Amino acid sequence: MKKVLITGAAGFLGSHLCDRFIKEGFHVVGMDNLITGDLKNIEHLFGLSQFEFYHHDVTKFVHVPGKLDYILHFASPASPIDYLKIPIQTLKVGALGTHNLLGLAMEKGSRILIASTSEIYGDPLVHPQTEDYYGNVNTIGPRGVYDEAKRFQESITMAYHRFHGLDTRIVRIFNTYGPRMRLNDGRVIPAFMGQALRGEDLTVFGDGSQTRSFCYVDDEVEGIYRLLMSDYTDPVNIGNPHEITIKQFAEEIIKLTGTDQKIIYKPLPQDDPMQRRPDISRAKEILGWEPVVGREEGMKRTFDYFKTLSKEELVKTEHRNFKDRNRK
Repeated sequence: MKKVLITGAAGFLGSHLCDRFIKEGFHVVGMDNLITGDLKNIEHLFGLSQFEFYHHDVTKFVHVPGKLDYILHFASPASPIDYLKIPIQTLKVGALGTHNLLGLAMEKGSRILIASTSEIYGDPLVHPQTEDYYGNVNTIGPRGVYDEAKRFQESITMAYHRFHGLDTRIVRIFNTYGPRMRLNDGRVIPAFMGQALRGEDLTVFGDGSQTRSFCYVDDEVEGIYRLLMSDYTDPVNIGNPHEITIKQFAEEIIKLTGTDQKIIYKPLPQDDPMQRRPDISRAKEILGWEPVVGREEGMKRTFDYFKTLSKEELVKTEHRNFKDRNRK
């Protein structure tokens, strides 16, 4: 049985990756410090002999006994509300954490896949974004802690690949959604759905003309898995190229939820990207991958998940959001 280490295993995307690798017959070692992850996302795996969990911070020395065929580094805050609260930890997990895991991959002779992000393109001046675009990032802006952590992560990964011959992969993940997202993580989909479930008006920042491209989690995981198993070592965009404005998206959510909320507008946060859409030509050509779950179906599945959350969780989420707004 092949063995894989997945960091950030209790997070949204990490937990779905754990499920996929269990399904593929791997022994999965999950690792998470639970700053933003939640054990509820992986509690269904704890009774399985092919799953084990380490409560550990990857910015500290990382050791996993025995052989290790693959490492997937997905440990990191991944939403603005998180990395603005814990900026130093965000930088450290991208820098020190990646360094530690690259060292572990060297020791074990493992192939390692690094989770990068569309944020490395910043507020892009090229549209759609290809892997050859170097980006437009404000290094000292509030979002820079995440953007630069990921850009450094890519750089050190390629340095290990070129200098040490380490077997590496880099995935650039665009906006991903689905079950197990946290209602209070600050990203637009859980924010809109949480507001709809609480009967609140939907908050759009700016005039709503900024665009995003949303990829359902099952499609994202499929692309990541294919990249890991490929021979391709340069970065690959994995995302859904179907673009929509935030205002249009808010209108879709109102229609989906059957509510009669209004859309209210607030100032746009600093450095919020105005356009976000992946060019997935490379993924199509090299991996034979493209998304198959349409937004309408994916959003219905996601909303059905959020509807299962208790009223107590919804109230807790709004209470946390209220405290966050008052701190700003």
